[in-house]
Amino acid sequence: GDITAGLLASGVNRSEQLTLYIDIGTNGEMALGNREWLLSCACSAGPAFEGGSVKHGMRAVLGAIETVRIDPDTLEPMLLTIGQKRPKGICGSGLIDAVAELFLTGIINERGKFNLELRHPRLRVVGDIAEYLLVSGEQSGTGADISITEADLDNLIRTKGAIYAGIMTLLAQMEMPVEAIEQVYIAGGFGRYLELDQAITIGLLPEFPEGIVKYVGNGSLLGARLVLLSRAARDTAAEIARGMTYLELSTNPGFMDNYVSALFLPHTDQHLFPSVLQRVTRAH
Repeated sequence: GDITAGLLASGVNRSEQLTLYIDIGTNGEMALGNREWLLSCACSAGPAFEGGSVKHGMRAVLGAIETVRIDPDTLEPMLLTIGQKRPKGICGSGLIDAVAELFLTGIINERGKFNLELRHPRLRVVGDIAEYLLVSGEQSGTGADISITEADLDNLIRTKGAIYAGIMTLLAQMEMPVEAIEQVYIAGGFGRYLELDQAITIGLLPEFPEGIVKYVGNGSLLGARLVLLSRAARDTAAEIARGMTYLELSTNPGFMDNYVSALFLPHTDQHLFPSVLQRVTRAH
């Protein structure tokens, strides 16, 4: 239902261009195609992008950390929150930002493990779990420290790996390279805050040119509204559903291969991400 509504709202079913539509949430639902054909799949990404399974995670509401930058020399963070309020936690886009910055500055390695040899005051071990302190309790809106833990990193890497593997499996099914995609629509609760270069840095998305990526917000909600208001839209949604081929990833051997390969930052094959290699080289 979500993916059908999203395709209706974004007009992928009317497009001449080869389009990838991604709805990023607890389930990573995506479709590849155009007006001629549509191939879809869904992968269990987990709730990390929506604030779940993250120690200080929260939804993208007032007080959520949405942007993170880390100074490569001092390793100190600069944060922006939604509504410019005191930070209360970190939302999906902030988490992607934080992990990308931790990786670019060498605070974590490609496996998402902290480099404790840096002996920086923000790097510490609490209860046998390493973490990086983003905000002290004195500066937060809750009175408690806000940090990124190694367990958070593991959850995020599994989440981004599932999304990336789903995209690559769709492409492999159609024997198409990433470069064949002419436009990308990103939907989901936090999609409007997502920074493309940071999403690419952690390997959530392939190296798409910025000009082909568009953010559509909550596409499923918009599609549902269209169906409620228009009989013609309801008929079109039914046509989309009937005409779409569903790819079951749990029985697709290529998906697990893609998934395991994506459990690194940004990927086991770093040459798939040349721009990230350049950023890491410059940062180090």
